[in-house]
Amino acid sequence: MSLDYIPLLVLFLIAILFSAIAIIVPSVLGPQRPTKTKLAPIESGMIPFHDARRRFPVHYYVVAVLFILFDIEVIFLYPWAVLLGQLGLFGLIEMGVFVLLLLVGYVYVWRKGALDWN
Repeated sequence: MSLDYIPLLVLFLIAILFSAIAIIVPSVLGPQRPTKTKLAPIESGMIPFHDARRRFPVHYYVVAVLFILFDIEVIFLYPWAVLLGQLGLFGLIEMGVFVLLLLVGYVYVWRKGALDWN
């Protein structure tokens, strides 16, 4: 049984080797010309104008959590779509109930105003 894991171990070691080479070789062989402009912190191509430790509105986090929640729920549609022929009418009804529950949750969140960006 342990011999079956040897190819996986070799693949893991090769991945570590390639990633180490990709990090070390450019830093050793690449040009080293640091300037004040190059060392300045940049956020998405813009000079930062606030402190990095400023507070974000709670609404930002609520929208982020809701996006992740509904995004992960949609992932469950892919295995169902692959097996739809094998599941038959029962699988179709079950997925209809699942999508209906997602829709009810979405309408609830929308009515509560969690998706309004003011």
